[in-house]
Amino acid sequence: MGPIKKLRARFYETSTGRNPVREWLLNIKGEDRRTIGYDIQTVEFGWPMGMPTCRPFGEGLWGVRSHLSDGAISRVIFFALPRATSRCCMAFSKRPRRRPSETST
Repeated sequence: MGPIKKLRARFYETSTGRNPVREWLLNIKGEDRRTIGYDIQTVEFGWPMGMPTCRPFGEGLWGVRSHLSDGAISRVIFFALPRATSRCCMAFSKRPRRRPSETST
């Protein structure tokens, strides 16, 4: 018998049946999608956990952080609910800021 999930990730579903996080994931290339899935799975089996994979935002809101192949960072935001369940409600990627190159005078 393998390890047991301590927190079960579920995707938020709108009243019209859409799954915004799942739709976002399906538009990401396979390698990065696997990275994000692995990080979500790490949280499911390792709950409760903290940085660098998972960060609390307060009031039961958490974020799973993943480093993507192009240098971007993705975040999947979820609510930790009673009975060891979570709802992934939002996701996004952002590119790291680039510092302006310093000019010599």
